[in-house]
Amino acid sequence: MNSIDNQLLLKLNSMVGKNPVVDVLVQLLVNEYFVPVSLSLVLLFMWFGAKELENLRWKLGAINAAVGVGIVNIIVATSNIFYFRDRPFMHLDVNLLFYRPTDSSFPSNAAAVAMALAIGISLHEKRLAPLVLPLAASIGVARVMAGVHYPSDVLAGWIVGALAAFIALLITNFLRPFIERLILAAKNLGLA
Repeated sequence: MNSIDNQLLLKLNSMVGKNPVVDVLVQLLVNEYFVPVSLSLVLLFMWFGAKELENLRWKLGAINAAVGVGIVNIIVATSNIFYFRDRPFMHLDVNLLFYRPTDSSFPSNAAAVAMALAIGISLHEKRLAPLVLPLAASIGVARVMAGVHYPSDVLAGWIVGALAAFIALLITNFLRPFIERLILAAKNLGLA
């Protein structure tokens, strides 16, 4: 696996440094701001921009996605206590297009958070899936291309993110009567 991981990383990473447009796109997608902020704006739209017919479903989707992010952070932080993986740039000659993170490379926290958000949104509004799922996938691919993650780090992050979104769905479904009362209270206060 390690050999395939290295080969795929080097293949994707070899695409950077040759075309300034590709480099700019990778630098935009690799950072911790563009994709998470874009997905967060979708959550804000779901919370505040829903039509009356979609109101409850979209708000539940926003809550589900937020709970999924919380679960992802717990899983990744716990994983990092027990397992630390060096970043690719520490062992391979890569074209680094990002700063040198010092935390564990496995699993990719950025990929996990993005996927938890995207799947949490998609579970409640399938029409948004063609927008949010590729956006979530793009941060993982960009992080491999930029030389800060191995492909297996990203794959593990996507799996953890998906798992967290489904766990969050179970939790929010279980707590749905309570959550609906909170949404109603927030609406009465002008917060929803």
